[in-house]
Amino acid sequence: MKLYIASLAAGLLVGIVYSLINVRSPAPPVVALIGLFGILLGEQVVPVARHLMRGDGLRAAIGLADCSDHVLGQLPGRNASSPPETPPKS
Repeated sequence: MKLYIASLAAGLLVGIVYSLINVRSPAPPVVALIGLFGILLGEQVVPVARHLMRGDGLRAAIGLADCSDHVLGQLPGRNASSPPETPPKS
């Protein structure tokens, strides 16, 4: 969670500096976010393609390339060192 707060604080600081020196953001926010998302997805094309070329299925290739961990990062409230909790069986 600290990483998200630090990222937001850095963004706010840059926005304040831009405002003080009367500079507009270099790209509309939505365009910039879509571009960053494209970069994250593009980084996963080669590892997934390698697994597909080895004969793995699409779902297996995505899992083996650890795409969700890289694209989404560590989600808030999750501890990377411990496995996810499973609900108790009744």
